[in-house]
Amino acid sequence: MSAALIQPEGVLGDTLEDLCTELFATLRRSDQRRRGMEYVQGLLSTRGRKSIRNMAALKGSSTGQSLHHFICSSTWDWIPVRRALAEYLVRLAPPQAHVVRLLTIPKVGRHSVGVSRYFSVDEGQALNAQRAVGVWGISDTVTAPLNWRLYLPQVWIKDGLRRNQASIPYEAEPETLGDCALTACRESLSAWGLPPQPVVVDIEESDPVATVRGLRALGFPALARVHGELPLTVHDPALTGHGSHQLTAPEIMQAARAQFRPMARFETVSRTLPAVRRTALVAAVGVREPGAGPGGAPLSLVGVGAPGRRGPAELWLTDHPQPAAAVLRFSDCARRVDRDFDEVTSQVGIRDYVGRSYSGWHRHTTLASAAHTVSVLAAAAASQARQAS
Repeated sequence: MSAALIQPEGVLGDTLEDLCTELFATLRRSDQRRRGMEYVQGLLSTRGRKSIRNMAALKGSSTGQSLHHFICSSTWDWIPVRRALAEYLVRLAPPQAHVVRLLTIPKVGRHSVGVSRYFSVDEGQALNAQRAVGVWGISDTVTAPLNWRLYLPQVWIKDGLRRNQASIPYEAEPETLGDCALTACRESLSAWGLPPQPVVVDIEESDPVATVRGLRALGFPALARVHGELPLTVHDPALTGHGSHQLTAPEIMQAARAQFRPMARFETVSRTLPAVRRTALVAAVGVREPGAGPGGAPLSLVGVGAPGRRGPAELWLTDHPQPAAAVLRFSDCARRVDRDFDEVTSQVGIRDYVGRSYSGWHRHTTLASAAHTVSVLAAAAASQARQAS
């Protein structure tokens, strides 16, 4: 069901009012609280592109200027709103895990804050786009974005004119996508005191070892997807003779091919269908990062494949005490995020902000996250009502 076709009434309307009343309690002015509600309602109700102009057309011509000022020129802080959203979900649908994923927003031109040209492995071509890291909370019934961090390439940090025009904060410094992911987790999961549930990170350009190490320092177990030839040192008595030198992650899994065992795995197919039980072949090998001493914290490299296929289709690095079971349980969370992003987040206009300011981008994504949460909570409530009747 497309969120662009939803009208905020019935269960959806009740959820909208309840959530927005709590989120916007941090806004001191009544007109800001009213505009926040109108903006979220517009994201849920407007057909097509969720531009301020299109949303204002549903309310009247005078609304457009007010909404534009509320997003682009106002002074309200989006961080307390995001924290209120996270705390609301912890009470209503406590996350069992968190997922960190990359958001790509294709753009035309070079003026949107953070936009740059880069080569996309997934698309197989160069893209002109904004990129951001999202931190999501995952419960049995609800998947929702809690925090966003816009990735700022060096050209935006070093170019004083572009930086001033976009009002990029003075404290922003160049960072990698991996740094961006860890900072997004520190800003939200750690700073807001959220429960220390496992964090699943699937960002191709991030360093899995640095990711696991950084999340461990924040107090969160980590599962980081391994892409490419990650060098590691084997530290596993079952693989004697392989610990004297570095091997790549695929080479370690090749050496451990006799250790793969069948285990049950549940995979998400659709929001409207239950997870499908499949059989996966799984092996976990104790490893250390290159150069780590004998007292270094233990890590596990986990390979996941399918019967009849040669070699593992996925590799994960984790410090979870039950590495194989954790990967099978929590790796599906990343697929749930991708599914819900396509079916809900994208539909409520997360990519539709057309302004140039850093603060405007963050305010828009915050309210789009609220619209997503209203939609999935209302859908979950409606599903529970149908099952009870």
